[in-house]
Amino acid sequence: MADVEMRQVKKAFGSIQIIRGVDLKIESGEFVVFVGPSGCGKSTLLRMIAGLEDITAGDLMIDGVRANGLAPAKRRVGMVFQSYALYPHMSVYENMAFGLTLAKEEKEEVKTRVMRAAQILQLDQLLERKPKELSGGQRQRVAIGRAIVRKPKVFLFDEPLSNLDASLRVQMRIEIAKLHSSMKATMVYVTHDQVEAMTLADKIVVLNKGNVEQIGAPLELYHHPRNVFVAGFIGSPKMNFIDAQIVRVEPDAATISVPDCADIRVAVDARAAKPGDKVTLGIRPEHFAVSDVPGAGIGGLVMVLEHLGDETYAYIEAAGTREGMLNARLDPQSLVKNGQSLRLTVSENSAHLFNEAGIAFRRLNVDMGAGHEVKH
Repeated sequence: MADVEMRQVKKAFGSIQIIRGVDLKIESGEFVVFVGPSGCGKSTLLRMIAGLEDITAGDLMIDGVRANGLAPAKRRVGMVFQSYALYPHMSVYENMAFGLTLAKEEKEEVKTRVMRAAQILQLDQLLERKPKELSGGQRQRVAIGRAIVRKPKVFLFDEPLSNLDASLRVQMRIEIAKLHSSMKATMVYVTHDQVEAMTLADKIVVLNKGNVEQIGAPLELYHHPRNVFVAGFIGSPKMNFIDAQIVRVEPDAATISVPDCADIRVAVDARAAKPGDKVTLGIRPEHFAVSDVPGAGIGGLVMVLEHLGDETYAYIEAAGTREGMLNARLDPQSLVKNGQSLRLTVSENSAHLFNEAGIAFRRLNVDMGAGHEVKH
């Protein structure tokens, strides 16, 4: 396997900048996920690694070799696309062997590689079938197998699960995770689905408008987002944002005022701030607690309830919220009803705080759930 490094990599179509100077190191054997909203440049970045898009500026290194000018076939990468791109008149075996046959590999070598890939992907009983006889998940496994037989140094996945239904996506996520674990392969995976990113990645690269907003392990991004964009993108349902103002700054916390609420203390390093500064309070839905104390916490009116069996989400109309409503996860046995007034509290170790520019203040005591805290 190989490592991949980008040094100030840029991509422009005429005067339009698509990728704006990316610095990234992907270690050999690492599973890295590019994630971000539609149009952020994640697929373009992947195609630049594959050699399907030219690099306007900067250097791309694959296994220590500058790859900017290398043809795609010489980069030793295997790419799996969103569409399966299988030949309908060929069997599973023939589809998987096609690239090796074109490269004039010996028949025995082709057979050995195809059979090995088929065993890894549990396709060995399906080799004589045509694509029309396969489920969506099986077709995607054939597409992955076609990449495996080429023995690439780096696997590239471009939204490979987008065409599958919800249950198949979960199944294929597990299959891809198992594949990475067994092969110890370097994998780069593009998705707009942050759940896929959180469950698959060793390292996530969050992109926005061609810029890298943050790089880190899934839980690092979840508990320590660098800015409002990352905080709002990582986590499902997304984080709530409330306009606030600094009241007092201490060495280990900031006290803020929020509309229709008693002052809230947040355990962050806000020594760079001062009273009167505008800030944004961030609270994840699972970190709210319902309070029976009059005047406690943030008050609001329940507008919509979503009962999902093991959990319930309440959408609450409250003052000062960025999107007009708060989303709070409630106990599934809760007796809360639509139209009911509700007051929500949050612990100082669960909340996030961002300055007026949207940059996060460093969190000090992070509530990781399950009744314990971790010092940072």
